[in-house]
Amino acid sequence: QLIARTGSDELGLDPMGLNETDLFMELSPVDTWRFDTKDELIAAIREALAPFIGINIGFTQPIQMRVSEMLTGGTGAVSVKIFGHDISLLSKVANQVSAVATQVEGSTDIQTTLIEGGDYINIKLRPNEAAQLGFTNENLARYLQSRFDVSPIGLIIQGNVSVPIVISERNSVKNLSSSLALLKSIRLPNDEGQLYRLSDFADVQLVSGPALIERENAQRFSAVAMNVDGRDISGFVEELNAKITEQVDLPVGFQVEFGGEFKNQERASSRLLSIIPFVILIIILLLFSTFRSLNLALMIILNIPFALVGGIYGLFLTGEYLSVPASVGFIALMGIAILNGVVMVSHFEQKKFSSESVSSMILEASASRLRPILMTATTAIFGLIPLILATGPGAEIQKPLAIVVVTGLITATLVTLYLLPLLYKKVSQ
Repeated sequence: QLIARTGSDELGLDPMGLNETDLFMELSPVDTWRFDTKDELIAAIREALAPFIGINIGFTQPIQMRVSEMLTGGTGAVSVKIFGHDISLLSKVANQVSAVATQVEGSTDIQTTLIEGGDYINIKLRPNEAAQLGFTNENLARYLQSRFDVSPIGLIIQGNVSVPIVISERNSVKNLSSSLALLKSIRLPNDEGQLYRLSDFADVQLVSGPALIERENAQRFSAVAMNVDGRDISGFVEELNAKITEQVDLPVGFQVEFGGEFKNQERASSRLLSIIPFVILIIILLLFSTFRSLNLALMIILNIPFALVGGIYGLFLTGEYLSVPASVGFIALMGIAILNGVVMVSHFEQKKFSSESVSSMILEASASRLRPILMTATTAIFGLIPLILATGPGAEIQKPLAIVVVTGLITATLVTLYLLPLLYKKVSQ
């Protein structure tokens, strides 16, 4: 089922340009599809719409699109914002950036937010004539507003409804604007009440310009939004930035800034990278306070890098990328890896005085902890396998997390069962 909506709604709660249409597509059950995945469906829609020249399309979710628009001014995974004061140069640079983006592998659904094609009547005072006849920008604007627009003068209360009373001229400029010659002949009064034609003291021209000018922090900008298909966003942005620097000559006073989902991902990754070292330090202090040995604490922490290697290798094998869900998976993986190490080392410490030799004690303790450690790992692995195989809505978020935990647990468990006993023996000797 398809539902189309063009332009803004009546209440203005969902503002859009008049040239924009939202197509809401309600998908049938997956078992009735002619395609195996949603990506294949999107590719087929792109191919079907390709012959229509001048149409820019993008695929997203309704809430995701609105959040992205509020945060970055664009609806794509990557948004390139060009800030500058000159509208014509903004349009030129935005088109150059859009052309450069097509050269980067993985770029799709490229579109610019600067809407061209608006027609304007430009009225510019001739200073000498205007001063002699008694016209200024202020009184001219006031007079023209009364001719172009309606002026509210009061309200009428009818029951519970307030009806505004407005005054306007019957032959308003709304009808005259189609003819520049007729517009130039409009007679306007100066402050003394004398009437003069508009052409006596002003130049009237029909000019073209943008239908929408966006601003951020009081600066004009145009955004080039795009989606990324088949590669990681960070690598895509790095390559795109290099090509823009090389091929686009920015005018004086112009600057380029990257946004979109990439910005949110970069912010989240930066926050995680700043927190993780402190978390590891706290874990080391807790382990040291438990075992009263820095060597044992560091030995358990050694599980973390081996677990991370397994998670990274899993992402590489499956073609997934480092994302926020994958980062959350790494955090969960670190906790499980440390837990298994604590289980093994604490059992070693309990058994170290129960045997004559360290080697026999380690063998006995490792054998007794084999089942609990394997149960911990296999329970998590089998519980996450359905997320790896999932293809429904939300699978793109769940899959990287599950892949990291499953593959990381494999290497972390091997380290716990084989390398950790050897390290404990070395430390004990």
